[in-house]
Amino acid sequence: MTAGPRARLIASTITTVQEHGVHAAGLNELLKRSNASRNSLYQHFPSGKGELVETAARIVSRMVYSHVSRMADALPGSPSPERWADELLGFWREQLETSEYRAGSFMMAAALDELDPVVQSAAGQAFAEWTARLADGMVAAGIERATACSLSGFTLSVIEGAILQSRALKTSHPFDDARVQLGLLLRHHLSAR
Repeated sequence: MTAGPRARLIASTITTVQEHGVHAAGLNELLKRSNASRNSLYQHFPSGKGELVETAARIVSRMVYSHVSRMADALPGSPSPERWADELLGFWREQLETSEYRAGSFMMAAALDELDPVVQSAAGQAFAEWTARLADGMVAAGIERATACSLSGFTLSVIEGAILQSRALKTSHPFDDARVQLGLLLRHHLSAR
């Protein structure tokens, strides 16, 4: 079953923004990649590209939230902090590797879109939700709430930085570093309980 124009527009927007950022994801490129007409765009997204990017941001936010939520629930029973960190990071690492380091962070690109406050706000909301959900898992594992909130925000910053460096260096080595250091940091905080 083939996807309709709306789904194709969203999928192509996600991919294009990951690869090029919001501003470089021109309307003509989005239409070409999605094999959709300008009429289809305005039929499904009457406000145009901004509404399309905002919708894509909300979809990406839910996908990442689902992964973060699963990982938050898995932390208390994880065999080791390093294995947990490896699985957490694997979600982003795999996307980078399979795209040959072209697929960056959609949410980072959305956060940098200062010309569209609605898109930027959607990114901020996504980061806040992911941070809070990850913190809940750390609290459930025995880390004090204030520390868990700080550590979960730090963890997401490390992920975003690893994505950026991996794209620039065309290697997953930054994820290896992130796994080792996050594992050590988690081990420290989990042993302090």
